[in-house]
Amino acid sequence: MKLLGRKKTHDEDLDEVAVAQDAADSADVASRGTRTGPKGRPTPKRDTARRSAKKGPVAPAPMTAAEARARRKTLAGPKLSRDERREQKLSNRARMTDRRERMMAGEEGYLLQRDQGPVRRYVRDVVDSRRNLLGLFMPSTLTLLFMTFGVPQLQLYLSPAMLGLALIMGGDAVILARKVNKMVDAKFPSNTESHWKLGLYAAGRASQMRRMRTPRPQVGRGSSVE
Repeated sequence: MKLLGRKKTHDEDLDEVAVAQDAADSADVASRGTRTGPKGRPTPKRDTARRSAKKGPVAPAPMTAAEARARRKTLAGPKLSRDERREQKLSNRARMTDRRERMMAGEEGYLLQRDQGPVRRYVRDVVDSRRNLLGLFMPSTLTLLFMTFGVPQLQLYLSPAMLGLALIMGGDAVILARKVNKMVDAKFPSNTESHWKLGLYAAGRASQMRRMRTPRPQVGRGSSVE
C-alpha cells in the first residue's frame, strides 16, 4: 500500500512486480483451462483421429490462363498421339455401346437402380404383355395439336378433348396399378415395396411407346405372365 508522502523502497517495487507476475500466470492458466477440452472423455480411436485430422495444404488456384493450361496438362498425364486418341475414343464408344446393349437386353448388372430386382422385372413383363391405353397418350396429344394448327376452329374443342383424354388415361393407369399390385402380392408374398411406387413404375412404363421402353420388352403382346 502506497502512503502519502512516502517513497517506495526497492523491496516494495520487487513485491509489486512479483504480485503482477503471479496474476498474469493465473490468468494464463485460466485461459488454457478454458481452451482445454473437458476431462474424462475416452481417447479417440485411430480411425476417428485420422478422419478428423486436418488435410494437407490445398494447391492455390491458377492466377492466369497459362497456369490453368499447365495444370490441366499435368493432371491429364502424358500426351497421346492422334492415332492413340482415335483408338481410345473408339474403345470408349465400343464400351458404352456394349453397356447400353446389355442394359436394353435386361441384364441385371447393367440396369439402372430403378429397374433392378425380380419384382421390377416382373412388373415390366406384366406391362409389356398388356395392350395399354396409356401408350396412346403421347400420339393422341400430338395428333390433336397438329389438327388445331391445321384447322384453327378446332381450338375451342381442344381443352375438352384433352381433359377427356386425361381422364381415360388416368382410369387405365389406376386399373393397371391395381392389377400389377395384385399379381405382385400373389407371386412375391414377402415383397416390402409399397404399392404406390410399383403402380407409378408400371404406369410410367405403360405411358411410353413400346419401341422406346428401357429396357427393351422381353415378352410379346398377349403373352401370359405367371
